Amino acid sequence: MAKTKFRPLHDRVVVRRIAAEEKTKGGIIIPDTAQEKPQQGEVIAVGPGGRDEAGKLIPIDIKVGDTVLFGKWSGNEIKLDGEELLIMKESDIMGVIA
Repeated sequence: MAKTKFRPLHDRVVVRRIAAEEKTKGGIIIPDTAQEKPQQGEVIAVGPGGRDEAGKLIPIDIKVGDTVLFGKWSGNEIKLDGEELLIMKESDIMGVIA
């Protein structure tokens, strides 16, 4: 089955969460129910950008493949082709991890 092609609109970004560590530094295994959702993710799609008051396109600084850091409650969770993803505005992203 072919993967669905999805392109976000305006200044929105689609992010796949990066799996959280299942062990602490001390070696204690954290059960799934106690784990917090990761706040890092990989960008898998970006929109063309937002528009200013004059209607001029403002391109997005983030590109596909970037690893980003975002807020705990940022974005809207969606399920696309059985995969859980986040759609958020560029302004919800705090930074790109180098």
